[in-house]
Parts: sequence; C-alpha cells; structure tokens
Amino acid sequence: MTSEAMPAAAAGTWKLGDMIVNRLGLGAMRLTGSAAFDLGTPSDRDQSIRVLRRAVELGVNHIDTAAFYFSPLRSANELINTALAPYPDDLVIATKVGPGRDPSGEWLGWARPDQLRGQVEENLRQLGRDHLDLVNLRAYAVDSIAEHFGVLAELQDDGLIRHLGVSSVRPAHLAQAQAIAPVVCVQNRYGIGAPPEAREFLRACGQQGVAFVPFFAIAGQGRERGMPDTEHDAVRTIAAAHGVTPAQVRLAWTLQQGPHVLAIPGTGNPDHLAANVAAAALRLSPGEMARLEAIS
Repeated sequence: MTSEAMPAAAAGTWKLGDMIVNRLGLGAMRLTGSAAFDLGTPSDRDQSIRVLRRAVELGVNHIDTAAFYFSPLRSANELINTALAPYPDDLVIATKVGPGRDPSGEWLGWARPDQLRGQVEENLRQLGRDHLDLVNLRAYAVDSIAEHFGVLAELQDDGLIRHLGVSSVRPAHLAQAQAIAPVVCVQNRYGIGAPPEAREFLRACGQQGVAFVPFFAIAGQGRERGMPDTEHDAVRTIAAAHGVTPAQVRLAWTLQQGPHVLAIPGTGNPDHLAANVAAAALRLSPGEMARLEAIS
C-alpha cells in the first residue's frame, strides 16, 4: 500500500536487526488509562482495542509495551493480544524487562538477573507469543548492566527473544551490552530541550547503526505526569504556522533528528492517534528546526 493509504509510512523506515518498521510507531502505556501507573479509573477497553486496530490500519507496525503497563482491570499486553492476534507478519512488538510491579501496582525494584526469565515468560504468556520480537533491558542507576544483559542474550540463544535493546542507559551501558550481543536500539528519554550529552548519545547511536527510540518525546516528563501545560512559545508559534498541534511539531522534530530515530507516541484516544500518525508527514524547515534546537 502507498504512504497515502498507510500514513505512518510517510516518515520512512528503519531496520531493527532483520525487522523493517515504519519510523512512526505506537507506545502502549496509555492504552490502560491516563497512564500505565495510574491506579485510578481504567481505560475504556473497547476504545483501546479500536485504537490498536486503527493504528495497524494506518501503517503502524512497531508497538512498544511492557508487562508492567497495567492499571486496574487493564493490561497493555492483554489488550494488544485481544486486538491484534493473530499478529500481522510485519508487526514488531517491543517489550521491556527489568522493572516489576506487584498486582496492587507497587513497584518491586529492579529484577535480579535470575528473575529476568520469568519476566520474559510473562510477556510471552500475556502476548500469546512463542518468542518476543524485541526485548529492551530497562536499566536502573547502576554501573554495569552486563550480568542482566547476559541473561537476555542466553534467552535469545534459547529462541525466546529475536532481538535485544537497552533502555534508560548511558553510553557505557550500551558498550557493555554490545560486548555481549548485538543491540538494535536504545530507548531513552529525549525531546525538545534535551541536554547536549543526550543529543551526542543520539548521534553516536546513529553512527553505530543503532536505532534511538525516545520516550516522553511529545510532552516531556512533567506534562506526562499530569503537571500543568507549559508549552514553549516557539513550539506554539511553529504549530500555528503549519496549522497543527504542538504535539505534532514535537513528533516531527523527533523524527527529523536522524533516520535512525523512531517515534513511539502513546495514546488511547482515536483522535490523538490520527494526529500522531499524521505527524509522520510533517516537515519542519531548517529555520524552524534551529529555533526548536535552541530551546533549553
């Protein structure tokens, strides 16, 4: 199909190992409610399922999820399974391991290396898969991730995982992981106003052929947690000039950071989904990019 029929393809593609994905994807966290860690009102189940199915219709073939994305009565993995299984051949489902939550939603801390197999198997069970396309090791504030990543490399050798990535890491962590097994992506917090060291890491990933997958790219961490809207004037001005929303400008800026950068905006709202996917075709001028790059 053409990019007009499947607008998520308008930003181009990237190869995660041997898996080709459109660079505009979907984050599953918000499918369970206002946020995956919100213990308040669950999301509308039917609407979340519609969003997932519509995303695939629009060309989204990269969905980011985790077993710890859940709220009362809702699990992101279960919603994905219900909405999309049997899965399209070109759909890549990426998940994360490392953190854990008990059934009440309380965080359990970083998993021990010997607990990672159980987390992988839980994702397999919830998603109804016999292997996981991509597993990101979500790191904590530790000096080394080598032992944890080594366990995932063993699970990859066992056929439970197809490709490996890392999340919330520093360059040294990426080097540790690469010494053990190939790393296809880095998933870190990144958006307009990111510090110079984060920008340098993004560029370094591109030089190494590693995908960079930002989270909190649209709103930044503050608004993602429900803080008041503090959108920058430059973002608003550029959005108005294009007749789009500030969120679409932020997505376009993200995608123009490099061909190896993949966007995974999260939403459980059909209208927001359509707007996010439409941002794949939005192109900002060099002058507009410079104005946005100047935001600190």
